[in-house]
Amino acid sequence: MKSRFIVVGSMLLAAISVILYQEYFNKDEVISLNGVTMGIINYNVKYVGKNMHPCNAKIDSVLAVFNESLSTYIPNSEISTLNTTGSLKYPSILFEDVMTTSLIVWEQTEGTFDPTIGPIVNKWGFGPNKMIVSVDSAEINDLLDQVGFEKINKRNKSYHMDTSMYLDFSAIAKGYAVDLVAQFLENNAVYNYMVEIGGEVRTRGNSLNHTPWRIGIENPLVEQDEQKLFAVVNMNTLSMATSGNYRNYYEREGRLIAHTIDPRTGFSTDHTLLSATVFMKKCTEADAYATACMVLGVQESIKLSKKANFDIFLIFTDARGAIDTYVSSGMKDKISEINKGS
Repeated sequence: MKSRFIVVGSMLLAAISVILYQEYFNKDEVISLNGVTMGIINYNVKYVGKNMHPCNAKIDSVLAVFNESLSTYIPNSEISTLNTTGSLKYPSILFEDVMTTSLIVWEQTEGTFDPTIGPIVNKWGFGPNKMIVSVDSAEINDLLDQVGFEKINKRNKSYHMDTSMYLDFSAIAKGYAVDLVAQFLENNAVYNYMVEIGGEVRTRGNSLNHTPWRIGIENPLVEQDEQKLFAVVNMNTLSMATSGNYRNYYEREGRLIAHTIDPRTGFSTDHTLLSATVFMKKCTEADAYATACMVLGVQESIKLSKKANFDIFLIFTDARGAIDTYVSSGMKDKISEINKGS
């Protein structure tokens, strides 16, 4: 009888040891990965689970394929080929995806999102050369002839456009890269994650202890080289993209020239909207719509959000010059710690 108790006791101790090992040595944790893509843009990935050592390298591979298709800084990428030759035969699925989404957003926003605005953006000094030059209305009117997403034609599985045009997906590409990395994680059975590339974010599930992912929205009132949070968003299975002029502008002849150029006029926008954050299921669309909101201003952005069925968080100045915000109904219980001071 005594030996039987010894055996039973040993089995119980062994079972407890297994439970303790699983609880303390094999439990889920938040794994953090980071790197650089698109030449200079940082990416950050966090997921709940076990550490998959090859994961970082595989994410880099996913983003390398993305760059070979959509990055203008790579001379032989698909988009560079189209810009240089005016023709792209047999485009990849990645290129097709971004073209399709761009067309949808271009139509929904009535042209305020237009990836062919590049020649005018460059003219204003916000292109790769970052050269501030004198600009007059006649030059802008001439350049407007080179702008227009509707001028890109597709026939026989090929894209064609005039070589005077310049296609640039910078206002949608980061969001699409986020979605690609998110899809890679889900394909590898990771369902609790946060992916951030250049400020655009997609989340699924929760962080540790079943708490939402907490994502910050920057204060648009600080200096260009500063960073300070204006609000915090509790996110669960959602994407967000923020667009604003507070990181990219210059002053000329007493006037602030913002990098948000209206494709309809060719000139910098002039309204009170400082920052627009868009919330959608996919980050690709959120990225594009956030850009359109910065062209449209406060009231038109609110109208667009209702028309295209997405949530928004806007930071703007009111008639007295004071900071104010607009939060759509779907996000009111998810955004906190709003600081209207500078």
